[in-house]
Amino acid sequence: METKRPLQTTADDVPDPEEEEKKAAAAARVANRLSELRLVLLGWRWPGKSLTGNTILGREEFRLERAAEFCVKRQTEVEGRQVTVVDTPGWFSAQDTPPSYQQEIVRGASLCPPGPHAFLLVIPVGMFSEVDRARIEEHVSLLGERIWRHTIVVFTWAEVLRNISIERYIRREGKDLQWVLEKCKRRYFVINNCVFGQHPQLGRLMERVEKIVAEEGGFYNPEEVEEKKKPLDENQNPAENKVKEGRELGARPKQNSALALAKPMEVDPPLSE
Repeated sequence: METKRPLQTTADDVPDPEEEEKKAAAAARVANRLSELRLVLLGWRWPGKSLTGNTILGREEFRLERAAEFCVKRQTEVEGRQVTVVDTPGWFSAQDTPPSYQQEIVRGASLCPPGPHAFLLVIPVGMFSEVDRARIEEHVSLLGERIWRHTIVVFTWAEVLRNISIERYIRREGKDLQWVLEKCKRRYFVINNCVFGQHPQLGRLMERVEKIVAEEGGFYNPEEVEEKKKPLDENQNPAENKVKEGRELGARPKQNSALALAKPMEVDPPLSE
């Protein structure tokens, strides 16, 4: 009886692990790709926050010459995606942030309904102190603990590092910066704001945002922001109070207030090119 010889395998038959990994990554990008992305910028004054928004949009839409007091929303198309960017007022590093600014920061999340896919927490490369960490915690917490699940730290001014890697910089800055990165699951991105137009980094940044959406199961819902419990009015029952709280979620400006009068600023059409 004739015995069957075992089939011989060649090098071409053995799958290349590196090639397989590339194929899997490409398939994941296709599966995660969104036709629309909604982003909110957070950070203190002058860290390159508005400049980062301009880099994403590919043109100067957010004014850099003065500190903004109100949220501003702009839209454009980036690599076939409709991208909405909301720039929020920057908080102060050495003094208390006015309540009106805090309200605007919270309101920023409601300006791109049904909710942002990601918050970009802009941090300039440099000395990062315990005070910086405390200010970030103070202002990010205005939007609830769940915001950290949708946050990416975006490092600006990284060119000052020269030959130092961003990983080495993070280790060098110690526990305060480490705390921030751990809160957002060590999601961070380094952006070069000196390039406009067809920016080589934007595709990777958009993929990072899409990965967050895939991992966290969707977008951040501003209606889930927990308000501090308020005492009931003696003539108001709990059910009525709950309805009132629902209307006030998102800290929208009250009628006839300075914020309400300035509200049209958020829907200005993009600057003409």
